[in-house]
Amino acid sequence: MEADHVRRIIYSRIDELPTLPAVVPRILKLMEDGRSNVSEVTEAVSRDPALAAKILKAANSAYYGFPQKISDLERAVALLGFNMVRSLALSIGVIDGMGGSGGDYAWEALWIHSLAVASAMKLTDAAAGRHEGPSHFVVGLLHDVGKVVMHRFFPEAFDAALGTGGKHAGLLDPANERAVFGMDHGEVGAMLLERWKFPVTICEPIARHHGGGPPADADTALLRVADALARKAAFTESPDLPYTAPAPEELAVIGLEEKAAEAAVEELAESEEKFRAFVTAIA
Repeated sequence: MEADHVRRIIYSRIDELPTLPAVVPRILKLMEDGRSNVSEVTEAVSRDPALAAKILKAANSAYYGFPQKISDLERAVALLGFNMVRSLALSIGVIDGMGGSGGDYAWEALWIHSLAVASAMKLTDAAAGRHEGPSHFVVGLLHDVGKVVMHRFFPEAFDAALGTGGKHAGLLDPANERAVFGMDHGEVGAMLLERWKFPVTICEPIARHHGGGPPADADTALLRVADALARKAAFTESPDLPYTAPAPEELAVIGLEEKAAEAAVEELAESEEKFRAFVTAIA
């Protein structure tokens, strides 16, 4: 299957997906103008009661561990921070917009892995003495959304990709995807998010996180490293795939020492129940 053919089909069938919650383009617009504030985001989210309820449920999950119940969005913003609430709104909106995944693939494990990657990005930022990027949580949580797109629009080809891995048959990895689709799930996911007008700061790292060669920017390097650390901590829907350590040049780009990377893996490995609680909250 040629990449251009895949691209045409995705573009022509995006309207078949459930409607993207109206709050998502509103928040993207607020991000674009660079002058958004807490009250504007809170007001936008409050217009979607179902989304607001999921954000509050996530905020009250064991993932955050607040001792008292958070009962309103204003309180959630005060405790979680403006960027996190905005990120939750965007991420949950996209996950809801994709609808049910279905099939036999380990979808729950995929979302738990994705949350582990988002958490690893935060831990890695802190360990490297970097300020957490405002889009990092969204990038981590949505970096594998292309797998959902592949399954939804190309179920037979998706199953074929699961079966082309030799001794790793039944596992979905980028090499299998490129053999079947002409591109990997990162490129497919970024294509969808670009179509939905997500900014380049989110789309580009997702598109390149399985690309070969040295990372072109720090955010791509960070996502690649976080993805590897989450897999090393056993958060993966394909546990039999060989672990690939982060490349030295990726660690160098983000200023992360190997000892700090190992500490992040240990912290991630202790968080399984928190991750499950969060994924249950936003499902």
